[in-house]
Formats: sequence, structure tokens, C-alpha cells
Amino acid sequence: MNRIVAIQMASGPNVGANLIEVERLLARAVESGAKLVVLPENFAVMGMSEADKVKAGEPEGSGPMQDFLSRMAKQHGIWIVGGTIPLKTAGAGKVSASCLVYDSAGEVKARYDKIHLFDVQIEGSGEEYTESAIIEPGRGVTVVDTPVGRLGLAICYDLRFPELFRSMLDLGAEIIALPSAFTAYTGKAHWESLIRARAIENQCYLVASAQGGYHLNGRETYGHSMIVDPWGTILDELDNGAGIVGAEIDLKLVRRIRERFPSISHRRWQTLSKDN
Repeated sequence: MNRIVAIQMASGPNVGANLIEVERLLARAVESGAKLVVLPENFAVMGMSEADKVKAGEPEGSGPMQDFLSRMAKQHGIWIVGGTIPLKTAGAGKVSASCLVYDSAGEVKARYDKIHLFDVQIEGSGEEYTESAIIEPGRGVTVVDTPVGRLGLAICYDLRFPELFRSMLDLGAEIIALPSAFTAYTGKAHWESLIRARAIENQCYLVASAQGGYHLNGRETYGHSMIVDPWGTILDELDNGAGIVGAEIDLKLVRRIRERFPSISHRRWQTLSKDN
């Protein structure tokens, strides 16, 4: 069985308390038969301000958050997609938003740094975000082999950039993990539509692990963690609050859909662009 579980949380500013909650939810995921678990963005620290991420930043390879994920993966014998961890960068006062993938021996097998940063003013809610003030953007696409399939990585705002998902597809992605912390306002408008679109157009599984609830810093996140299959069907979903969603990954379904409905091989844009 190739069961994937996505964890949903409403994280706060206390790293220790958040890790206790992750440990509880990981135990539930393991009990359900998960081979791979995806954590949400900012699972270990949802600070009172964005600067709290910088304060909590860890050097790559060492720190409470990284040590915890390694220990949990090894203890449970599962793969963990570690949401995002703030890792120190060369830039003064900045960190990366890094998604680390741990294998069942507790070793890091892949790292993806969030490329697209959430610098927006949200019409209708009055919210304003400037991630680039403290986050150094990533510059590379990441796809990694796992026991459940070839896995691509994206983070939250990346969801709005289909070219990134096409790049993962071209690297062989069959499943894409999306740790997120969508705002309640944008989530209601766009979350499900974008997730299902990315799954349908790339004919892959989309595993979206979200923050979902009210946070001590005053934010409200949308939740609705879900797993969507290559036909766009929602296999499991959790509306709000802490919990898990899970589904069996059927790579034969991925191959069958891609063979019988070969929209991926029908792509013409690159050829047309070259001709012009």
C-alpha cells in the first residue's frame, strides 16, 4: 500500500508546542498506514511577526526543527515532507523557506526553497504581506524519488505559477506535495480551483497540507487540506482545525490517464514558440 497523509495544523509562535502537536498528528498518520507524511508550511513556527522566522532560523543540517523531523522519520520508519523550516542564509536578516524531505532512516533526501514570495495586498480583506523582506527566494526545481512515487515540491504561493508545475512534470513528477498557509480570504476564492487545476493539467496527484484556523498572531488560515487524484477528484479533505487527510497513491492510475488522455504529449506551445 502506498498511503500518503497530509497533516493540518493551526501553528503558533512556540516551536516546542508546535512540535508536540506534530508528534501527536504523526502518530495518527502512522496508525492509518502512512508511508509518507506531508506537513504544512510554517508547521513549527507561526510567529507574532515575520521577523520571528529569522530568530528561529537554523543552520542547514542542525537545529531543533531539523533534528525533530529526522528523529520522527527514523522512529516511525516513514518519509516526511517537512513543510517549511526557516534556514539561515548568507543574506543579513533573511532566511529561506525550505522544505526538507527525510527518508525512513532520518536522512535528508531533498531540499526545496520556496521560489515565489507572497508580496501582496489582498483586495477585500485589507491584509498585506511582504515575504521578501525576510525570505530569500529559491532558484531551483526539486523532484525526488520516494517509496510512493516520484515527488515534486512546491510551497503555498507557488500554486499560482503553473510553469513551476510543468517543470516538475518534465522532471518526471507523479505526485506533488504542497505545504501551505493560505489566507482564509484567498483560500475561499482560489484554493480548491488551483489545486484541482494543477492536478488535472499535470495528470498527477496533488497533496496539499495546510494551516487551518485562527493563530495567535491574528491571522486566519483557510485549511481544507486535501489530496486530489490525476483526474481532479478530491480523495480526502479536512475543512478546518488540526487533523489528517489520507489516500492511497495508485501510480497505475497516473500512467493510465496519461496514456488514454494524452494531453501532456499534445502540448504545442514550445514548438510554436520555436517556429516563431
